[in-house]
Amino acid sequence: MNQENNNENNIEKNLENKEESVVVDNVTEEVKVDESPVEEMKVDEKPIEETQVEQTNPSEPVMTKTIDYLDNSIIFDMKTVDIKDMSELSSSDSEPAIDTSMYDHNIIDIKQNRIVSARVVDITDKGIFVDIGFKSEGMVMKDEFSEIPDINDEIKVYIKSFEDSKGNFVLSKQKADFEVKWQELRETFEDDGLVQGKIIKRIKGGMIVELGGVQGFLPGSQIEVYTVADFDKYIDLECDFKIVKFNEIRRNIVLSRKELLNDEMKEKRQEILSQMEVGMILEGIVKNVTEFGAFVDLGGIDGLLHITDITWGRINHPSEKISLGEKIKVKVIDFDVKNIKISLGMKQLEENPWSTIESKYSEGTKVKGKVVNLMNYGLFLELEEGIEGLIHISEMSWTKHIKHPKDIYQINDEVEAVVISLDIAEKKIALGIKQLLEDPWESIENKYPANTNHKGTVKHFTQYGAFVELEEGVDGLLHISDMSWTTIVKHPSEILSLNDEIEVKILEVSSEERKLGVGLKQLQEDPLNAYKPGDSVSAKVVKVLDKGIIFSTNESIEGMISFNDLSDSEKDSLKDQYKLDEEYNLTVSEVSNSMKKIFFSSKNIETDKD
Repeated sequence: MNQENNNENNIEKNLENKEESVVVDNVTEEVKVDESPVEEMKVDEKPIEETQVEQTNPSEPVMTKTIDYLDNSIIFDMKTVDIKDMSELSSSDSEPAIDTSMYDHNIIDIKQNRIVSARVVDITDKGIFVDIGFKSEGMVMKDEFSEIPDINDEIKVYIKSFEDSKGNFVLSKQKADFEVKWQELRETFEDDGLVQGKIIKRIKGGMIVELGGVQGFLPGSQIEVYTVADFDKYIDLECDFKIVKFNEIRRNIVLSRKELLNDEMKEKRQEILSQMEVGMILEGIVKNVTEFGAFVDLGGIDGLLHITDITWGRINHPSEKISLGEKIKVKVIDFDVKNIKISLGMKQLEENPWSTIESKYSEGTKVKGKVVNLMNYGLFLELEEGIEGLIHISEMSWTKHIKHPKDIYQINDEVEAVVISLDIAEKKIALGIKQLLEDPWESIENKYPANTNHKGTVKHFTQYGAFVELEEGVDGLLHISDMSWTTIVKHPSEILSLNDEIEVKILEVSSEERKLGVGLKQLQEDPLNAYKPGDSVSAKVVKVLDKGIIFSTNESIEGMISFNDLSDSEKDSLKDQYKLDEEYNLTVSEVSNSMKKIFFSSKNIETDKD
């Protein structure tokens, strides 16, 4: 029922205030319809459609028209037209033809993220306005132009957005230039071609190259065929580059200048080798410096300059004489055409200093030089570049005991010496420092004769004694056995201190053996000489030990009653008899100079105290 009501309303709208013409069997009848709504429309299931229109005014009759769509007359009355006559019908059509010529040109496919041609229509302080055939004009910022175009100039722009947050049509010239250049670089990379660019700045690891709207990275190792030290000198350099890496995803390009230079050098290498001879003097640039030498670029081929061939003198590293990128002259020592190896030398450009050394450094000649090396056995003195002499540690002082040269000298110290010997075949020079001074040992026996007393200063301790300086450069050895008659000394520090001023006696002296012995105890008579067996001596008990009883005489000489060969009862009896700190009269049974003591008899002992 709802469907019938909807149909009824549709018909009502179509028939309201209109005239309807119904053509049936080529007969046209005009039917006027009142503005009253159609009350009902029935659709029969048969192929005959009945349309009933009932007027609201009951006095007027209701008109009903029935159409049979299966009637053959509908089909038979149709006009048949041949296809050949279509052109005549078309030309005879009464309706005027529509002019579409205005759409036949300037039709472009405008889409976002695309490069299109644009015409400059206006130039303002804010930007450049262009027409790309869109419904509105777009603007490109002035700072995207290296040169401001003129009105009506054609330029390429990139459609970034049809509308930004402010409703503006967003275009970019820089982006268009980038995409155009990127496509050009892609083709160059695929064709293994070259691209021209300008190095504009330095960054970590290399340089940035401007390629005309696109920037590429030039690694530091790809600038030259040798290691570059000064990168700044390449800024603003314009040259050709080879694209070695083209990354579409990350939009970056890696360039190389080194590969182009290598290609150029391949042709030069064979030319250089074909003309090379041993002894030739060439000019080259230091390409790389290592610990064992340097590689020199000879203009297309590298040669090795070994560290031993850089100078006749001593160097620890090639960088002491040459630097990276330096232009130097070298001599060809040897070369191998098959393996393309060239050995070079710098020192060979100068005369070998050893060829004239005999006239300069004969034996006995006084020389001056610079300390270049310190070893535990001596030092090396550079007399001139390529000439060094050895000063052995034994040739540094007549009297001092030197443990290591560094205790006295340092690297680069200026030292004067005397040539002791010269061996041209072995290229060795022996030097001495002490020879510049008089040997004090030649007159030592006259200056310090035996049994004479002299004053000196304690300078050094050892386990076996102390060295006493009698004068600068002359030391005498004071042995621990010569420090005291009565006390056994285990270390000199028990009696002496460093820098003590003491008097000693010369015990022995030898200029040939360079020895000087002194004594301290010899300044006095040996107190043990005053005792002999059988003498009666007064002594005080200082210790009671298991091995015996220890006494001390008035002269501080140690005495002892030994318990050797005594029975236990006899030992106990003696221990009970002698008390600590008590004095007793004792009989000397033995005097021992080696043990620095006297022994008392344990028999016929007086028991009375003094």
